[in-house]
Amino acid sequence: MPRLPVSKTPKCYVGGKFIRSESARTFALSDAAGEFFAHVPQCTRKDVRNAVEAAAKATGGWAGRSAYNRGQILYRLAEMMEPRQAELVDALKLGGASAAEARAEVAATIERIVHYAGWTDKYEQLLGGVNPVASPHFNFTVAEPMGVVGIVAPDEAPLLALVTLILPAVTPGNSVIALASESAPYPAIVLGEMLATSDLPGGVVNLLSGFRKEMVPTFATHAHIRAVGGAVNATDRKTLDEGAADSVKRVKVISADKPIDWAAGEGAVPSLYAIRDFVEFKTTWHPVGA
Repeated sequence: MPRLPVSKTPKCYVGGKFIRSESARTFALSDAAGEFFAHVPQCTRKDVRNAVEAAAKATGGWAGRSAYNRGQILYRLAEMMEPRQAELVDALKLGGASAAEARAEVAATIERIVHYAGWTDKYEQLLGGVNPVASPHFNFTVAEPMGVVGIVAPDEAPLLALVTLILPAVTPGNSVIALASESAPYPAIVLGEMLATSDLPGGVVNLLSGFRKEMVPTFATHAHIRAVGGAVNATDRKTLDEGAADSVKRVKVISADKPIDWAAGEGAVPSLYAIRDFVEFKTTWHPVGA
């Protein structure tokens, strides 16, 4: 008797665990040929709130680790992804990418993780500093993580864009809630499975799938989300700006209404300034000679 294959049930990754949507809703995901592949969780505002709780619990421990240790952990994620490139390539091909495009995106994603792993113990020296003041004080500024950061990924480059947007936030010690590509969420599902087997503490990166129109307003208004980044269209940008004004949060997004070269294009290049978008500066005045 032929063996029946075990079909995969995609789940989101929140708080170090694999979850279905709180509402139990799903939406059908088809492959590039239009054939049904799987049911993907259709997350809700309640799932966003649950993810915020998980992220908030993880923030203190992640921010409290040494910068060098955070770099080791991010590098370990790249190590975990390296031998599983074929799985990520298949996930991207499911969304219509060619084999060559998928391989290039996976390679760029792993390289991007290594890049930010190298920044964890360097950004502080460049963003902070000692300030000359005309008084008997030792004045210095340090960069500190903000807390919980929301990320909204675009449909294009569903793996590379997602990781490129997440990394600048987690590098300095923030935790992240990320909304995956709406049209191609499966690479984020596979990424969650790799995060679960890496050394990254549960709750530092939380991945949700679903519809932006339902979830972006909660990203914008939730008081415990301290900043929102991503690549969004003009409608979602307006929603984020209006909600952020009410809940007093930072918004650092780029336009998804025009094509973005996530491998090297404007707004997507990994840099110190991307990290700066998700830190707060604390200046200390210490009396001397008194």
